[in-house]
Amino acid sequence: MTRAQSNVVGVALLLGTVVLSLASLTASVGLVVDSNAATADATRVATDMNRAFSPVESTGVHRGRISFSKGRLETAERELRIVDESGVVRAISVDALVFTGGDRRIAYVAGSVVRGTNDSARIDTRPPITASRDGGVLVVGAVKLNASERIVVSKTGTPALVRTNVTHTRTTLGNGTYRVAIETETATAWRRYFERQNATTTMRDFDDDGVPSIVARYPGRRFAYLVVHDMRTEVQ
Repeated sequence: MTRAQSNVVGVALLLGTVVLSLASLTASVGLVVDSNAATADATRVATDMNRAFSPVESTGVHRGRISFSKGRLETAERELRIVDESGVVRAISVDALVFTGGDRRIAYVAGSVVRGTNDSARIDTRPPITASRDGGVLVVGAVKLNASERIVVSKTGTPALVRTNVTHTRTTLGNGTYRVAIETETATAWRRYFERQNATTTMRDFDDDGVPSIVARYPGRRFAYLVVHDMRTEVQ
């Protein structure tokens, strides 16, 4: 009788172990599925932002869409500044359109698509800022999102519709030594970009709003131009 009871106890323990293992496996599979879905959403959003926003190439009305299965799309206040020897010579409210889904983040700011957070972030699309290597010319393209502050939340796969009406204005800033400052929460990605352009970088919070700017200093004296691409964006 004692031996039979031991067998029953052993089988029960074995079944309990199997049930726990299956539960752990199910939870792991669920985490993998959620992670893959979030990654797919981030990839879709980055691709769609590139298609929906083409400020340099476009003039007039342009329509696009941004698709994701689950997440949040919202605007954020951001500024681009041009600084010379005397201080800030231009401050442009460029703002950003930010997608967050789980731990995934995609931001469109200053004409660039930035993917990721913190030190792992990278620039998918380069901003329209061009400089000769050691001096000569600097062209700063300031892409103004100029959007409403409406927040779009999607859990059903319904895409956000994006409409832009793009105009361009060029201003000559003249000869001098210049720095370009962009408010961002992904400073590492911008630092890598600017340093590849032979600029040196520092950080500064110009308006004490808690969002610092990456400040890129271009070497040598140069003739600078500011081109504002005003997109007048609507998101529905």
